[in-house]
Amino acid sequence: MTSHPLWRDHPPDAAAWKPAPGLSRRERAEEQDRAAGGRDAREIHLPDGKTGHASVALRVFPSGRRIYAYLRWSVLGKTHECYAGEVDALTREDNLAQAWQQIHARGLLDQRGDAAETGESATSAPTSWASTPASRAVMRANRSRDTRPERALRSAIHALGLRYRVATRPVKNVRRTADVVFPRAKVAVFLDGCFWHGCPEHHRPATGATSSFWNTKIEDNKRRDADTDQRLRNAGWDVIRVWEHEDVADAARRIADTLRGKQRP
Repeated sequence: MTSHPLWRDHPPDAAAWKPAPGLSRRERAEEQDRAAGGRDAREIHLPDGKTGHASVALRVFPSGRRIYAYLRWSVLGKTHECYAGEVDALTREDNLAQAWQQIHARGLLDQRGDAAETGESATSAPTSWASTPASRAVMRANRSRDTRPERALRSAIHALGLRYRVATRPVKNVRRTADVVFPRAKVAVFLDGCFWHGCPEHHRPATGATSSFWNTKIEDNKRRDADTDQRLRNAGWDVIRVWEHEDVADAARRIADTLRGKQRP
């Protein structure tokens, strides 16, 4: 998702994500009910077979220009949460509604794991990273290519008169695929998601039943990224990494500067 045009030069306005001051607990719950489409639409199924009511938290990180939505719920007094996605409306009301739409579409309200599907005890600890429908939904979503951030970055690069290849291996015998490749200049560009690649500004460690898997996976991704960079540099390539939270115009200019530097004698 690209940042809202109004937020390219400054963080999102408080009205787009911060709750109104002085709201009572009941008023906060009613706000969530309206956004989700009713109280029943906030019902979350827990691994122990019980149900509860989840809520959405909207956050903007320091110096950030994006609004991130998180699904939150409580078990025995302990708060759990998972990343739901980005939202980009101008009001908190609309952003909460956007977040709930994403949560419902991805099945994040079902945290029961395999117990409901295989007949196992609801209190059994999950043994697989994909032990919850929510985890499987996240993984399915991550497989998609040609995402909005990718399209936005390519459009900004193209607007500077640069031509490139998309989703290809910079080096044939190195099994790594870059998002944007400039073969002649030997420049490979990777657009990294803040969650999946462990952005130091925005990534928050996972919590809940599958937290061990997710945290290990993020660390594995970071190690693989470093290995990819080293392999390509050893082959004579320059590697540029762009975080999805970066302004695409700034990122495109950084890429163009690198290409111009490669052309100098």
